[in-house]
Amino acid sequence: MNKSKSYSASLKRQKLFRYIVCAFFCIISLLPFILLVMNATRSSAAIQAGVSLIPSTHLIENWKNLLLKQNGMQLTLQRAALNSLLITVPGTFCSVYFSTMTAYGIQVYNFKFKKFAWSFIMAVMMVPNQITIIGFYRFMLNLGLVDTYVPLIVPAIAAPTVVFFMKQYMESTLSLEMIEAARIDGSSEFRTFNRIAVPIMKPAVATQAIFQFIAQWNNLFTPTMMLTTDSKKTLPMFVQLLNSDQFRTDYGVVYVGLFVTIIPLVIAYLILSKYIVAGVALGGVKG
Repeated sequence: MNKSKSYSASLKRQKLFRYIVCAFFCIISLLPFILLVMNATRSSAAIQAGVSLIPSTHLIENWKNLLLKQNGMQLTLQRAALNSLLITVPGTFCSVYFSTMTAYGIQVYNFKFKKFAWSFIMAVMMVPNQITIIGFYRFMLNLGLVDTYVPLIVPAIAAPTVVFFMKQYMESTLSLEMIEAARIDGSSEFRTFNRIAVPIMKPAVATQAIFQFIAQWNNLFTPTMMLTTDSKKTLPMFVQLLNSDQFRTDYGVVYVGLFVTIIPLVIAYLILSKYIVAGVALGGVKG
């Protein structure tokens, strides 16, 4: 009996320790977001005075100042947000859908250079965008696509990181026997992919959609290289303008602008997170 009580007490201590560690890391993860929200409600002088986790009453004032100061700019907040959506939504779709299709082709089909193709994708994944940006810019310049959204959307089709994730997920969830059965029933390859493979991949698709949406939405490097017209610039570029000499001292306005940029990311996560939770639960039942 004493051993049983001792073992039960040990389990409770371990469980409590795990809860404390998880709560600690959760607080660390949420702290930058909390500071961002709190600073959006504070005045510039208060922000410069020091860190505070207590909300203030300057949110409306900062928002009005943002709308007032953008009148002197050729790029407005609303236009920048719309530009970001016009790039992020199709870019996310192209990245996730076509990467899933690529991973499906490598996983399901057997062809002569299959191993080489997979190795090549892995090699491309190791190459940073900064190394290829000059050649990419010259290529787009020769095609006459600079200062358009095409270079920011179409190249998203080639996303080796997403291909790698999707293939790893397919290896544990996608049954090749199911694919063969669909072929025997007369289903076309394209229909089999859309009606069988993609629904099975919903948790992975939702996960990568969140990651790609965040990456596309926060992308500042490539749009800065490709877009020159002010009216075509994105929301991160608008926030960058707020950090210029004209707005450098008004930190309240800057933090309000930053707060606006994260709202679509939170909405996207809330929409897609249920698929991730469902996938984790399904995996636990299968296990």
